[in-house]
Amino acid sequence: MSDTTTQPDDTTTQVDEPHHGRGWTSYIGHHLRDYGLLFALIAIIVFFQIMTDGTLLRAVNITNLVLQNSYIIIMALGMLIVIVGGNIDLSVGSVMGFVGALAAVMIVQMQIPVFVTMLVCLLAGTLIGAAQGYWVAYWSIPSFIVTLAGMLVFRGASLWILEGQSVGPFPSEFQLLSTGFVPDLFGIGRPNVTALVVGAVAVGAILYIGLRTRQRNREYGIEDEPTALFWVRNLLVAGAVMFLIWKLAEFRGLPNVLITMGVLTIAYAFLTERTTLGRRVYALGGNSKAAKLSGIATERLTFLTFVNMGFLAALAGLIFAARLNTATPKAGFALELDVIAAVFIGGASMSGGVGKIVGAVVGAFIMGVMNNGMSIMGIGIDYQQVIKGLVLLAAVIFDVYNKRKQA
Repeated sequence: MSDTTTQPDDTTTQVDEPHHGRGWTSYIGHHLRDYGLLFALIAIIVFFQIMTDGTLLRAVNITNLVLQNSYIIIMALGMLIVIVGGNIDLSVGSVMGFVGALAAVMIVQMQIPVFVTMLVCLLAGTLIGAAQGYWVAYWSIPSFIVTLAGMLVFRGASLWILEGQSVGPFPSEFQLLSTGFVPDLFGIGRPNVTALVVGAVAVGAILYIGLRTRQRNREYGIEDEPTALFWVRNLLVAGAVMFLIWKLAEFRGLPNVLITMGVLTIAYAFLTERTTLGRRVYALGGNSKAAKLSGIATERLTFLTFVNMGFLAALAGLIFAARLNTATPKAGFALELDVIAAVFIGGASMSGGVGKIVGAVVGAFIMGVMNNGMSIMGIGIDYQQVIKGLVLLAAVIFDVYNKRKQA
């Protein structure tokens, strides 16, 4: 009887040791997708900081980097959910351009109030997403075909509604959507104390969420990263956030669009990681047949992912038009490629079911830093396209390699 009692205890000890005694190298090796993305972003920033003689991380350039990539990041949030659900949307660039054109016609030519125009444009984007999602979800037409058609349709619609000409400028209250800054509530000026306070709160939230998640993982017996690695990663992220905020505070403070991006990122991260709806999207992308058999309304869920994408594309279109202060027939041309590339570089899987909101945001910043750094260095647009294509290919190859390694 004593032998029977001792045996399970020995077995339990042997099983637990690999989980809690795993070192840095082994843990990083098993989570290479997440840590590789962080290391890649750091390496790219350091490289371009050196190659641009420090221009990359100047306050004014960091502000421009945020403004230039705001609409990419916003669309990447929706694209991640679409791709995680097992689909893709090639029309986002054209929808973005069409919404910007619609806003220009309504505000500049028809003199419709800005607030009313924004509501109509957001509704238009949502309806476009719903129309495309309907054919994908309820008629089982491949999303590639439906959204490719949408890309052509709304690119033509932009030309039609603008009559082949640029329309602008916009009133100042509309421009604030993209180019405005949060005023310093403390009235000091530079550095912007409001920005520093927001940064400190953000850092505190990052550390609190990290510690709370770590405690929850231990309570449920989930394998967690080594303590030293946990603190190195979180302090590195916290330091990067404070550095970014300090640079912004030295210039003009927090851009309005950065607040918009931050709120959306937090909301979508919570949606995908903490809600039943988010878990169902991952189940849909992982195995749609199994998800349907388990009681998930897969058609409706697919439909909602495209509705959401249409809404975010419309929001990005308003921000893009406000930044340019005009609507052009070529607005949004090929931007869908940057959005999709950001999501895949951020760790999403081609087959669906894998990907994180934070990864998509980091992937968008990697693309943005590369674009900005290469432009500062004077690298031609032709070479930039080649380099971005190779980076995207490398991200996909890395995803395939990880799958084969885990199989």
